[in-house]
Amino acid sequence: MSNFKCASENDRSKNHNDYSLQFNRWFLKPIGAWPQTDELSLVWKILVLLQIFICSSIVASNMIPCLLYVLFEKDNFKLKLNATVPLLHRVMGSIHYWVLLKRSGDISNLIRHMETDWCLVQRFDREIMLQQAKFGRFVTIICGIMMQGGCLLFGIGHLMKTATISIGNETFTKHVFPKTCPVYNKIIDTRFSPVNEIVLILQNLTMLIVSSSTVGACSLAAVFAIHACGQMNVLYEWLHELVKNQEKRNDKTKQKLGAVVEHHLRILSFISQMESIMHKISFVELTGCTVVMCLLGYYIIMAWETLDKAKITSYFILYLSTGFNIFIFCYIGGIVTEQCKLVGEMAYMTDWYNLHHTTARSLILIIARSNNIIKITAGKLFHLSIATFGDVIKTSMAYLNFLRTMT
Repeated sequence: MSNFKCASENDRSKNHNDYSLQFNRWFLKPIGAWPQTDELSLVWKILVLLQIFICSSIVASNMIPCLLYVLFEKDNFKLKLNATVPLLHRVMGSIHYWVLLKRSGDISNLIRHMETDWCLVQRFDREIMLQQAKFGRFVTIICGIMMQGGCLLFGIGHLMKTATISIGNETFTKHVFPKTCPVYNKIIDTRFSPVNEIVLILQNLTMLIVSSSTVGACSLAAVFAIHACGQMNVLYEWLHELVKNQEKRNDKTKQKLGAVVEHHLRILSFISQMESIMHKISFVELTGCTVVMCLLGYYIIMAWETLDKAKITSYFILYLSTGFNIFIFCYIGGIVTEQCKLVGEMAYMTDWYNLHHTTARSLILIIARSNNIIKITAGKLFHLSIATFGDVIKTSMAYLNFLRTMT
């Protein structure tokens, strides 16, 4: 009977963990970036490798012609500047994709760590964690809508546009390539069918792949950080229960204190592992989004001069999605830092004076450890916080003013 109950608890914990990561799995599995487990068969692992190869080839086949256009096409500076944002978008998404693939083992360890956390908590604590899991799912959904929605609307809008060209006595109808997604014409002539349609489809597939990798990386960071915050909330409850209805010279109080210290160190280990995985992705987002937001602001100003409503709307949606992307990274960095600081405050605010003096002195170690905060950073250089988000906005505006002066 006890074995059945234990198995039931493990299944429930696994279901709760799958519930919190469900949408992340939906974003990353189609591009082969979801961490693999040893339980997968050899055939399935080969299929995943094939999936990764196909996705990488599609991105490369679209990114290389765009890079060659920016470097070698004999157009004016403004046209090349228009191609910079999609090129940066592809580069950033590709870096996210390969970081996720390279650190898949470490990400898998964090997922198992989360599953163990669900197993360790009691029923009341599980309700606290479920609230955080729902919030993590909500953030993931918003990330998907904001980041992928803008790119998909942009791509579908250009798929529907056609133009008629005349070469000699012949007239052709082709799909219009947006000036922001150019192709180097000396490699591929996109004027004629079916090359025109194939390249346009590849562009939209590339946009979908890099957007999925960006959404997956951002939402994974958010879910990991929110899970850590849920564990901190459980720790606060344990600190309150430490002195609640306790009796002096009771060994159970020392056992509870030992569990609190062990759980605190376990949370800090989880945050440290998350930081080691996500700091490269955060650095790429922080620097890349600063440049992208600057250029999108420039595009909006240029489109405003010609009163092109379609361009203004599409650029503004992309601007919002880019700003939201970097806001998520800064927000989760800020809340993790605040929650780590709050542990020491909560330990001090308990009725520690009702504890035995030897047990009360042990709380000093918790307070001292909470002062040594593990910060979520971008490339180990910038601490992610709401203040950092404000700095990104101000820096992008400063670059925008400089760009307007130059052009």
